[in-house]
Amino acid sequence: MTRPPKILVFDSGLGGLTVFSEIIKLRPGADYVYCADDAGFPYGSWKEGDLVQRVRAVMETLIAGHAPDLVVIACNTASTLVLPDLRDHWPQLPFVGTVPAIKPAAERSRSHLISVLGTPGTVARDYTQNLIAQFAAHCRVTLVGSGTLARIAESQMQGQGVCDEDIAAEIAPCFVQSDGRRTDAVVLACTHYPLLVDDFRRLAPWPVDWIDPAPAIARRADQVLRERGFDEPFAGTGQARAVFTSGKTPDAQLRATLARFGLVAG
Repeated sequence: MTRPPKILVFDSGLGGLTVFSEIIKLRPGADYVYCADDAGFPYGSWKEGDLVQRVRAVMETLIAGHAPDLVVIACNTASTLVLPDLRDHWPQLPFVGTVPAIKPAAERSRSHLISVLGTPGTVARDYTQNLIAQFAAHCRVTLVGSGTLARIAESQMQGQGVCDEDIAAEIAPCFVQSDGRRTDAVVLACTHYPLLVDDFRRLAPWPVDWIDPAPAIARRADQVLRERGFDEPFAGTGQARAVFTSGKTPDAQLRATLARFGLVAG
């Protein structure tokens, strides 16, 4: 291709910035639209049918308005539920999803005690159970659904204070001891959670491997673009802007946060 690709990165909120930041390392010359569906946030409590309809409707508007070459669904909750529907509706447009990194966790764990920390919807979904059966049958897997960590991460990103006690209480069930063994790997099955990983490390009762899938998602996005003919490493930096489905204008704090990731609001 003689032009840079346009990549749409989609999430319910700001968690997808963890994925965006890895993709832009590999594709700095691409053009980006980061969409936060803040009008629908959080996704973890949505009924499945309603969420499918919600994401499809938002995607209709985004694809019509921005004509992306690739869509990255930087949200575990949406990916584990909505990706088949999106691929059916737009068969010519590649979608890259985000799924719980259960396979690498099971491969890295020495104790064979791993935990999956996600939204209630993600940890309860059949997709997650199938990943466990396929890749972690030899492990004891603890599923931990948090209804508040995504909100805590959003608050932190917008410059609001967060409470250590609240974070510690949410991650505590991830830490299991059994027969002299203890959890040594925790899957971050929500893209918001790597935003809090420094707090997780500081508040954890013992060190574990916190597994962030973002680098692997970025590599997959790069591979798909190459398969689509976008194999030329365009020099310089492309355009990168953030849009919000609520239509609200970001305040100064949020604009500063977006700027740290290389994004301009609007």
